[in-house]
Amino acid sequence: MMAVVSFCENNFVHGVEELIDRLEELDDVSVEVEACLGFCGDCAMGPFALVDGELVQAETADELYPRIKEEI
Repeated sequence: MMAVVSFCENNFVHGVEELIDRLEELDDVSVEVEACLGFCGDCAMGPFALVDGELVQAETADELYPRIKEEI
């Protein structure tokens, strides 16, 4: 089953572009970038993604990658 990982384009200020590129290389992941995911408070605080609708956060984009992989 393919996991859907969604990012808010406003969260790019936290350096998630490289993370998105890494995730797009995975066969079992569909990456979506939306204008807004409705998590504005979380978006302002640091990098995050929605993995199949579940919020996944970290202090840095590098720390976010393994957390997303755990959820997939």
